[in-house]
Amino acid sequence: VRHRCAGRGRLARLTCRLWPRPPGRSSARSAQRAGLHVTADGFPGQFFRLRRAASSSRFRAVQSRRGDAGTDGRTDGRQAAAPDCRCAGSAMSAPAAGEKMEIHSQMVERLRAAFRSGVTVPEEFRRTQLTSLMSMIKDNEDQISEVLHRDLAKPKFEAVLSEIEIVLNELHYAISNLARWMQPEYVSKSLATKLDDCFIRREPLGVVLIIGPWNYPLQLLILPLVSAIAAGNCVVIKPSEVSGATESLVAELIPKYLSQDCYTVARGGAEETKALLENRFDHIFYTGSQAVARSVVQAASIHLTPVTLELGGKCPCLIYGRINIAAAARRLVWAKYFNAGQSCVAPDYVLCTKAARDALVPALREVLEEFYGKEPKESPDFSRIVSDRHWTRLMELLKKTSGKVVVGGEADQEDKYIAPTVVVDLQGDDALMAHEIFGPILPILTVESLEEGVDFINGKEKPLALYVFSDESSVVKTVMENTSSGGFCSNDAIVHMTLPGLPFGGVGMSGWGSYHGRWGFEEFSHRRACMLRGWALERLNGLRYPPYSSEKLKWLRWTTSPHSCSLM
Repeated sequence: VRHRCAGRGRLARLTCRLWPRPPGRSSARSAQRAGLHVTADGFPGQFFRLRRAASSSRFRAVQSRRGDAGTDGRTDGRQAAAPDCRCAGSAMSAPAAGEKMEIHSQMVERLRAAFRSGVTVPEEFRRTQLTSLMSMIKDNEDQISEVLHRDLAKPKFEAVLSEIEIVLNELHYAISNLARWMQPEYVSKSLATKLDDCFIRREPLGVVLIIGPWNYPLQLLILPLVSAIAAGNCVVIKPSEVSGATESLVAELIPKYLSQDCYTVARGGAEETKALLENRFDHIFYTGSQAVARSVVQAASIHLTPVTLELGGKCPCLIYGRINIAAAARRLVWAKYFNAGQSCVAPDYVLCTKAARDALVPALREVLEEFYGKEPKESPDFSRIVSDRHWTRLMELLKKTSGKVVVGGEADQEDKYIAPTVVVDLQGDDALMAHEIFGPILPILTVESLEEGVDFINGKEKPLALYVFSDESSVVKTVMENTSSGGFCSNDAIVHMTLPGLPFGGVGMSGWGSYHGRWGFEEFSHRRACMLRGWALERLNGLRYPPYSSEKLKWLRWTTSPHSCSLM
């Protein structure tokens, strides 16, 4: 290796560290069989991707020699227009059903070979990929807003706030803290281990699969990707086919900005996802419904693959005691009808006393008119339901409810529009209370006391988020200490998930695991317990060797106790 690097720069030395000996023809052929691009020197092509930041012209020259780039050095954008179940970054045509498993298997093995090469481990590589991902978002902000409007009629304001800015904030946070996160964590020691180095080392898991949802098709796909890249993994990214315009854009952009040897996009519907899940991954991250989550867990169990589930559930909003009704109505309306109610952390229903309900309903009506006008359908600030199937499901709920619609209720199937709706006078067993609504319909149930409200919440599955509106700190404290949920927020809703320092995730039926910031880095890392020992204190170690005696046991118990170190 030394003779290849003599007199060369920092990049060449880094390349040689990653590939410690000059690979011969046999290793080059092995890399080709694994799906890696191999240069004339016999090095897998992913190492040349490290040169992008330092020398973009050289990078384009290497790409041109490989024949997989256009004149601008980027992958041919025609791949994004390919049929479903294609893997972005490849040049294959749409496969027959029997070929899907083989194609997915080759894709996973290609990423696994790249991971085993060690290219994703260095901090410099991770930082470069995160920076490229940030460039992808910034360079294509207008396109992102456009496809989100095509999929969900999402206003640009909401698109920037919930899909673009939150991702950029997460990227800034990860890049700023990456070096600190990667440092070993040293632990306390006993007398028997006093001279040893004892620490926790965070290591990447391997090849991970991220399956995104359709309601926030960019945010909820890219945020876990940020965590996976920061932790040093290779990633298969599966966007939702329901939000088809966003899916196509993601499949087009990812291979242009990120290493194609380490990150790829798999497209397709339920059948393709099922075939993809037959492969062995080192971790699966799924965001979506509880019904599909069961299928994901079942598929993962075959390979004993760990799974992170970000699901949802019926997030309650308990209003009790003294309260600023006007402010409460504004915050409730914003959180509930943001993205037309298609948010996993949106307030699903309200619990309050009859007196509070009678004051709240007129306030809600007034705020809705203030936000969206007398005709919300004409407002450019109100989204649409994502598909006809979801529109029909929501309208069926309105038909089945025994409650009374006091605000909204209008709908237009052709436009996939449902007006912001408020329903009162319904019971706990109503059709609207059976499952997560996931739409612009807000049921208001009444309770006689705070204890009854807490009991009602605890009688259901643990939600992804729980909200309490009250000016009384004792009310907030009582609800927080006597309930369980993925997240908790008082006197507001949704905003808690925008802070990278807080973990975001569910509990029980609302999800397994958490992410955002350091928590996402930990979710995609293996915490390896390490102890580096020398040959000192062998006399002390002799206490554990046979022949055993009660005296040896007495001394050994003392040297291994946590008190032995403090006494020294």
